[in-house]
Amino acid sequence: MAQFDGKSYDCPFDCFIAVLKGKWRTDLLLALAARPRHFRELQRILPGISAKVLTENLRILERNNLVERREQDDPSGMVEYRLSPEGEQLIQVMEQINHWVGRWLA
Repeated sequence: MAQFDGKSYDCPFDCFIAVLKGKWRTDLLLALAARPRHFRELQRILPGISAKVLTENLRILERNNLVERREQDDPSGMVEYRLSPEGEQLIQVMEQINHWVGRWLA
């Protein structure tokens, strides 16, 4: 049985879909795949996402060990988000699916 965000799934693929479910989660993961980013930078590159929705999605991904949150040691107190090793593996799976879809549609 697979679990994501406190919910259990009998089918691992249903769990995978739950990870990506939502308007912003895939775009957010792909933005972090490029490089670590600060909150405001994520808002800029994801036009239309509200601070509330961005925060909720980051917390879900962090709580489920797909994203890491790092507070910087300087006086700015800025926070940086990056993919965890598990998040990087998820990106590889997403890229394989994108490749398959591209071949299938061709």
